[in-house]
Amino acid sequence: MIDGIEVLKAFQVHRGDSIVTTNGTIGRRWPEVSTNPNRDLRLSGSMGHTTPAAFGLALGLPGEKVVIIDSEGALLMNLGVLASIAGKAPKNFVHFLLDNECYATTGGQPVPNAQRIDYAGLAKSAGYASTHHFDDLEDLVTSMGTIMNEEGPVFVSVKIEAE
Repeated sequence: MIDGIEVLKAFQVHRGDSIVTTNGTIGRRWPEVSTNPNRDLRLSGSMGHTTPAAFGLALGLPGEKVVIIDSEGALLMNLGVLASIAGKAPKNFVHFLLDNECYATTGGQPVPNAQRIDYAGLAKSAGYASTHHFDDLEDLVTSMGTIMNEEGPVFVSVKIEAE
């Protein structure tokens, strides 16, 4: 598993001028890493609804790259959004899912079946244009530039350590 803050740092290097929104416990640490806060969209208290909001933003602003840094607990609350995103296929949408196998925001309860859920596989089956999974920081870092240049929707699941 990877330290979540290291994922944020690896992404920041390749962020460019993307609009970024975050979710979950590690998402709260994004302001520590972001070098372009004017392009950060804070949606506090919207667990389970940040992904649809980012998706709507991507549809409404097709000329802008929109990135969500999501958590598995929030995505599980609204799993149907994967099909909606894949169906509309916004080319400007990148969906990072940071999976720490627990509901960290509500006290660290374990996500049921956490070690067996293949989130990248779910996104691929839903119809995302490109999907990736990482549990090694070096692999993620070397792939980040390519990922950020792919045509979306792109889904990237990353196993991270619980905070």
